[in-house]
Amino acid sequence: MPFVFDESLLVSHVPTDVPADLKVRPLAIDDFSKGYLELLAQLTSVGNLDKEAFEKQFEAMKKSVPNYHIVVIEDRATEKVVGSATLVIEMKFIHEAGSRGRVEDVVVDKEKRGQKLGAVLLKTLVSLGKSLGVYKLSLECKPELLPFYSQFGFEDDCNFMTQRF
Repeated sequence: MPFVFDESLLVSHVPTDVPADLKVRPLAIDDFSKGYLELLAQLTSVGNLDKEAFEKQFEAMKKSVPNYHIVVIEDRATEKVVGSATLVIEMKFIHEAGSRGRVEDVVVDKEKRGQKLGAVLLKTLVSLGKSLGVYKLSLECKPELLPFYSQFGFEDDCNFMTQRF
């Protein structure tokens, strides 16, 4: 099954307490049919993406290695994607040509919330980011989620601005 990044990168980063009925793995090209976009729609607007557009974007992300590390949690019984988070690696000239990690698109299916799947995703991405040598990890979140993310070592830095188009 084609993954967006090499599955072997995750082996030592997934927490050991993941329930046996769930699998943590990279995003796969066939996750289009496993509810991946519907899951993302619980977080934000996805828009109209058909299978062809999904596969084209998937391949573009896969080719830009090591930039996109999309991790999903699959329910083994239903074969549905029930959680996802992305680690985006930004290559820099600063910090001795270092890399910065950005955590994006963290979402757990509304039916699975409260089962610590968000913690599984965050622990996985923080560990993966450290192993990839990023000099820092950052993320953007709503104020009410600050306590959740602070559990994983993130600190509030309120100097943040945005433009939407």
